[in-house]
Amino acid sequence: MKNLMRKEIKLAASPISFVFILFSAMAMIPGYPILVGAFFVCFGVFQSFQNACVNNDILYTVLLPIKKTDAVKAKYGFTIIIQMISFIIMLMLTVLRMTVMEDVLPYTKNAMMNANQFYLAGNLLVFALFNGIFVGGFFKTAYKYGKPFLLFSIASFLLVTIAETLHHIPGLEFLNNTDTMKDGRMWVVLAAALIVYILTSVMSCKASIKRFEAVDM
Repeated sequence: MKNLMRKEIKLAASPISFVFILFSAMAMIPGYPILVGAFFVCFGVFQSFQNACVNNDILYTVLLPIKKTDAVKAKYGFTIIIQMISFIIMLMLTVLRMTVMEDVLPYTKNAMMNANQFYLAGNLLVFALFNGIFVGGFFKTAYKYGKPFLLFSIASFLLVTIAETLHHIPGLEFLNNTDTMKDGRMWVVLAAALIVYILTSVMSCKASIKRFEAVDM
């Protein structure tokens, strides 16, 4: 599996997947729907799936002396690696905004989403949608990627819209606070999103393995 992951990163991956990790830095932009950064990270991973299809990477992989199911696990593994690298960057920048920069005027007067635990939770949910809708949908055929990505795009932008709306609802203003390091409610929100991300990724991977076993390559 280690060699297969190396193959995914060095051969199958599109360079765009790594370049688009930089969209994690959108966490620092005030007055902008920064949750869109998670979508662009996923779009970068999508480019690797598209590249794999064009180059018949899936067929090449299953012809190797490995279990057919390992091809699925490798794709999920690569996807999660990119997502977690991006999330770590988002986390570090968010902590910076919640501590050193919590009183900076462009952030305290920001009508759009601020970088805090709620923002981090939103990123995890966008990643969960990608793993469940796109990656899971891709392995129904192992070559059709357009429709699953379209469905993910619609779902993710609905999520972004909802997330940007919630903190404007009376009683939920705390979701956009900049000084939330000691706010237990926000940590609960983040923990819940992390659980959703893990469960969605694991369940999607298991379902994809079953689907891919039935695919005639």
